[in-house]
Amino acid sequence: MPIQTGTDTAKTRRTLSAGTASVDYYSIAAASDAGLGDFSKLPAALKVVLENMLRFEDGGHTVSLDDIKAFAEWATLGGKNPREIAYRPARVLMQDFTGVPAVVDLAAMRDGIKALGGDAQKINPLNPVDLVIDHSVMIDEFGTPRAFQKNVELEYERNMERYTFLKWGQKAFNNFRVVPPGTGICHQVNLEYLAQTVWTDTDQDGKTVAYPDTLVGTDSHTTMVNGLAVLGWGVGGIEAEAAMLGQPISMLIPEVVGFKITGALTEGVTATDLVLKVVQMLRKHGVVGKFVEFYGEGLDNMPLADRATIANMAPEYGATCGFFPIDDETLRYLRQTGRDEDRIALVEAYAKENGFWRTADYAPVYSSTLELDQSTVVPAISGPKRPQDHVALTEAAQTFSDYIKGLRKAPSVPAQEKSEMTEEAGSPDPAPQQIPGRDKHMTEAAVEGQDYRLRDGSVVIASITSCTNTSNPYVLIAAGLVARKARELGLNRKPWVKTSLAPGSQVVSEYLEAAGLQDDLDAIGFNLVGYGCTTCIGNSGPLQPEISKAINDNDLVAVSVLSGNRNFEGRISPDVRANYLASPPLVVAYALAGDMNIDLTTEPLGQGRDGQDVFLKDVWPTSKEVSDLVDSVVTREMFQAKYADVFKGDERWQAVEITDSETYDWPTSSTYIQNPPYFQGMSQQPGTIDDVKGARILALLGDMITTDHISPAGSFKPTTPAGQYLTERQVSPKDFNSYGSRRGNHEIMMRGTFANIRIKNEMLDGVEGGYTKGPNGEQEAIFDAAMQYADQDTPLVVIGGIEYGAGSSRDWAAKGTNLLGVKAVIAESFERIHRSNLVGMGVIPFEFTNGDNRKSLNLTGDEVISIDGLSGDFKPLSMVPCTITYADGTVKEIQLRARVDTEVEIDYLKNGGVLHYVLRNLAAA
Repeated sequence: MPIQTGTDTAKTRRTLSAGTASVDYYSIAAASDAGLGDFSKLPAALKVVLENMLRFEDGGHTVSLDDIKAFAEWATLGGKNPREIAYRPARVLMQDFTGVPAVVDLAAMRDGIKALGGDAQKINPLNPVDLVIDHSVMIDEFGTPRAFQKNVELEYERNMERYTFLKWGQKAFNNFRVVPPGTGICHQVNLEYLAQTVWTDTDQDGKTVAYPDTLVGTDSHTTMVNGLAVLGWGVGGIEAEAAMLGQPISMLIPEVVGFKITGALTEGVTATDLVLKVVQMLRKHGVVGKFVEFYGEGLDNMPLADRATIANMAPEYGATCGFFPIDDETLRYLRQTGRDEDRIALVEAYAKENGFWRTADYAPVYSSTLELDQSTVVPAISGPKRPQDHVALTEAAQTFSDYIKGLRKAPSVPAQEKSEMTEEAGSPDPAPQQIPGRDKHMTEAAVEGQDYRLRDGSVVIASITSCTNTSNPYVLIAAGLVARKARELGLNRKPWVKTSLAPGSQVVSEYLEAAGLQDDLDAIGFNLVGYGCTTCIGNSGPLQPEISKAINDNDLVAVSVLSGNRNFEGRISPDVRANYLASPPLVVAYALAGDMNIDLTTEPLGQGRDGQDVFLKDVWPTSKEVSDLVDSVVTREMFQAKYADVFKGDERWQAVEITDSETYDWPTSSTYIQNPPYFQGMSQQPGTIDDVKGARILALLGDMITTDHISPAGSFKPTTPAGQYLTERQVSPKDFNSYGSRRGNHEIMMRGTFANIRIKNEMLDGVEGGYTKGPNGEQEAIFDAAMQYADQDTPLVVIGGIEYGAGSSRDWAAKGTNLLGVKAVIAESFERIHRSNLVGMGVIPFEFTNGDNRKSLNLTGDEVISIDGLSGDFKPLSMVPCTITYADGTVKEIQLRARVDTEVEIDYLKNGGVLHYVLRNLAAA
């Protein structure tokens, strides 16, 4: 990374000694002394961005002195000064679901720059990039000692094309490292190994310069590392690619919400219970597009693993990040996880010298504040379909009962329509109906010779999974202790529950083994199934056929309970309609109970070997039991040993063969990796932004449409457009894998856009799945309709509600939208990452104004939409006229706000997207 010198901020450069080294750094105090403003009251999270401005100030071309002074004005203006700035993170983190398409784009850019007469070697990451393969393991095998081995074998069988491609990328590109499969989840690997809190590099004179460790990642939960005082957040792959190619991230100086933590958690309450409460509070407060910084004396009682749990779920509460300043606990964690002692000394010295250290009287200016006393937090779960739907454990059974009552009052779907939906969408009836002759939705089932009854609320998936909780030894040890106590009492999981344990790193297995708890988890079915993201991203694998059939034939509302961060509709399993987030020990408890209708706080989990009732209190460990075991088994040496050869991989990875070539030899027969069309036939000069004329509505969508709705990651059936594409290429349904694994093939992903089995297009009456009205007015798959409109040169728009694009930072939600021919998305509000991704793919996001929305405008999807004011002097955040022509000929004009937030984004749109912008600049240079 180039370190800027020779400008006005060169005089803010200072030297400090730490450990055995002496390093230079850019001093915020010196900037104040130089008359650039008083920065003493800035939150630590914003000081990180300020330091970035000092280090890259270049006299005004990218960062000006006025940009730096704006941070002082931010404090005097009460935490608000939305000035556009150019921010450069130190590094980029990827996982394979989002990383494969990013590397595909880089490979395509090498082809593209050669076509423009440029040098392919200009397409190289300028900043360090780490890609962790963690999203490809599927839970096919579970509950047996061979589960891990079998799932790994299947993972390599399904994904060899992708892994060969990634290994080629590691060799072909500079500054690009791959952490092989089976190592862990990218965020936990980042937290435990990659992150340094304070980074160092050499400048053009060979001097070492220290600066805050910062990053962007292609996974929304990149925010987890903010628990270690590393500023980072999720971006789409296209924005990450631009960042790694040296393009600064254009952003507005954010507001910073201060979240004061006081008190300490009480007996029996976990970090998961705390974060679910935090999510609820911050969603209510409103923090979309803002930083959240946690402060207060309560942090003295909060281990870093708990901080990382809270930071992880920033996407769920809607913030850009949830930041924790550096303090003694930061140093303790760095030491425990095996970081070098000189690095730890540098972190302490730098933080104290440059104003990043959290002191006892730490009280900066915030844009707004809220407060939580940890002692008021109670055991809880969240569900059945949103992370912010917080439910106290004492109310969980009754709340679920109320949810079922509401579902059963839903209007019935005509039998013919139901049949069509089940066949075409491959999903159960979206509007449950009472089956004659039954008082309750309940059915007999027989699996492995065991007869039992399933009903609404039967827990069929219980999964300890995801980066959110498996990074936290306190909740993992607690889960193991629940398993131990249950085993001692003779209690076991219910036979219809699919149980799994997918740790975030190999270190987790080390300390569970050291504590003897893995044997106890194995005994009740929580065998190791793999290291990576599983159930939380839809890689839950198939349920046993008999259970799946019983659920779907009898229209049951089956339940999953997972220790993850996402429980959106259609995400976890196509057989499961109600999904709940819970702490790992509660996941074990629900596996023992097997039913969401059971009140775990008052009713027995089951009967022990002596026929006695066993209650939750009988198996729940004390806080002291947990902390004593964590202190005795989680060691520095474990982390050092497990990360010693983190990039080496096992014998399978080492055996993957690649060719040594500057550009990629795209295999024409591959159904995983295809050369995308973005840069083919691209001109050397940018174009213009055109008005949208005579557009038809492709989808009319409601509130909280997530990127899972827009671009699902899970499995798909042969009857879907994606399934038909693979079937035509002789791919068997058992080898379809998932949308997520096939993100390197745009043909699959176009067909999967807006294809979530739970998405509801309001143009159709009560239908779930990826359907719309085609040009002839008939119901058909969205992909098929979009291709017909493309043949007619008809532009398309998508209409949405509140918080459009919430959830994962998946760029394919924007890429697929673009490739379907959508020119604009009009919604009431957008989530931060998806708005940016749309612009990055040349799709313009617009917000309704003046209280207008799809309902007040009586939109049905039959209207024709035109948007003017784009082809002239189009400015960021412009108000533009939109004309709606209704089916009866009535015309109405409304005003839309273009959510193109910065001048740089205007340039992106003129070029057709951010990657086209970067490619043209590199070719011209």
